Amino acid sequence: MYKYAKDGVTVSSVLDTRRVKRNGHYPVKIQVTYKRIQKYYPTGKELLPEEWEKLPRVRNIKLLEIRQDISSSFDLIKEQVRELTDKGAFSFETLSQRLGRGSGDTLNSAFRHRIDSLRNEQRIGNMLWYDNVLKSVERFFPGQTPLGNVTVHWLKRYEKFLQSEKKSPVTISMHLRAIRAILNEARKSGTLKDSQYPFGKGKFEIQEGEGRKIALNIRQIEQIVNYSAENRLTSYYRDLWFFIYLCNGINVADLIKLKYSNIIDGEICFVRQKTERTAKKRKEIRAVLTEQMYTIINRWGNPVSESNYLFPFLNGKEDAMELKIKTQNLTRRINWHMNIIGKALGIGKISTYTARHSFATILKRRGANIIYISESLGHNDLKTTACYLAGFEKEEREKNAHLLTDFGK
Repeated sequence: MYKYAKDGVTVSSVLDTRRVKRNGHYPVKIQVTYKRIQKYYPTGKELLPEEWEKLPRVRNIKLLEIRQDISSSFDLIKEQVRELTDKGAFSFETLSQRLGRGSGDTLNSAFRHRIDSLRNEQRIGNMLWYDNVLKSVERFFPGQTPLGNVTVHWLKRYEKFLQSEKKSPVTISMHLRAIRAILNEARKSGTLKDSQYPFGKGKFEIQEGEGRKIALNIRQIEQIVNYSAENRLTSYYRDLWFFIYLCNGINVADLIKLKYSNIIDGEICFVRQKTERTAKKRKEIRAVLTEQMYTIINRWGNPVSESNYLFPFLNGKEDAMELKIKTQNLTRRINWHMNIIGKALGIGKISTYTARHSFATILKRRGANIIYISESLGHNDLKTTACYLAGFEKEEREKNAHLLTDFGK
């Protein structure tokens, strides 16, 4: 179907009928012939003989995608052969070495290497995320995916696959960024050639998904605080949610690690776990300890002691995985009880993320400087803060647009 010849070297796509598989299919391979010697390189595809015969003119979507993948494998090997023959340096050994760098390593193995590294660094959250993306890739294509096969076409098909799984635009964007990070490392190490890199302008560009920003107003916060819960557990998790809101929208991963030693001169001082490793400069966040926060600590917290945690979630003996599990479980419990309150008050779904967005948006509505809000949230740049305030900005634009025709004033 595909064929290329230069300086005595021939590259062809062939159906390898030397051995049939149990399902009656034959593997599609790229055959390289030089001085009457033939070598075969896998494409990861297999077809029935009749499918192979009609592949050049087929219109079936599934077969069209297979044809495109075969074309990508063919082009990869053709390019290596062309470069070697141009230099007068072709040999099967040299070709195999090049393909070992360009397509012998797989996306799967690169992901597993990253996952192992994150596990060793005790970065459990990132480790679990990369593991989740790898499982998604292997649902999309059950076999091993050579790095060189991750083309623009492959990425577009994977994006459609995620859409078919009803993944949100934000989740799709995060999956694709994880793959891009893997390929960036492969390119940096020389495992992937620049010419094979599929991301960037004019190639595959990741659409940045915009998350659903839900910020409450001050009256809704008041309703939540004054809500009479039917049981003590709901009151407990409501108070924890309110504490998160008051404590600069603190993440649960940071909340559970707070100790009395974090209270300095009437403020809670902490460094965000999320940016502790990545920020160039250690950025300490300070949240004024208000009377309401003191009340919540006195009601639900541990006895006052420098070495004690503020709240009784940890014993100090947890490893990174146990810490991650406890964080996830606490987040789920808070969200579950807050949804009960949200439904009762007619507000809708309320989560720990709502507390963080509400902290930022209410301060903005009350005239706080965006730089102060950004520092309070622990953001490294104002662009991230602007994303949090996107809903507020639209609200302001709509209000100001109505002023243009508010002839009654």
